[in-house]
Amino acid sequence: MIPLKEAIKFHGHLGPYLVLGLLAGELGLKKTGAKKYFGLEIKVYGVNIKPKSCLIDGLQLSTGATYGKGNIRKYASGRIKVIMRNTEDNKAVTLRLKGSLIKELDNLKGHVNSENFARRLLKIGKQKIFTLN
Repeated sequence: MIPLKEAIKFHGHLGPYLVLGLLAGELGLKKTGAKKYFGLEIKVYGVNIKPKSCLIDGLQLSTGATYGKGNIRKYASGRIKVIMRNTEDNKAVTLRLKGSLIKELDNLKGHVNSENFARRLLKIGKQKIFTLN
């Protein structure tokens, strides 16, 4: 995984959605076998406003997919969902946040609580954060 210090430097601060993007990208690459930078396509749903849009920075950092290359796109939706596809063999995975996690994110108040929650996300297993299809 990309060092957290680099992610914070790029993004400007530590927050849970940045960490969720880092973790989702790492898990998506593993599950699809896609190569970083050019061997994948990512569709991100439900992240059109801050702080949810911070998830995109984490995805870009962890996968190398960028808006400039056109291999990551965002779409309006009521729920967060990430679809990652390996462009070589079309193997794809859909990642969604678990309902209990969404409730915790919605109840966060203040920057300090958000930072603490972000650090906690790094310590719990991805299986407690995402459901996969």
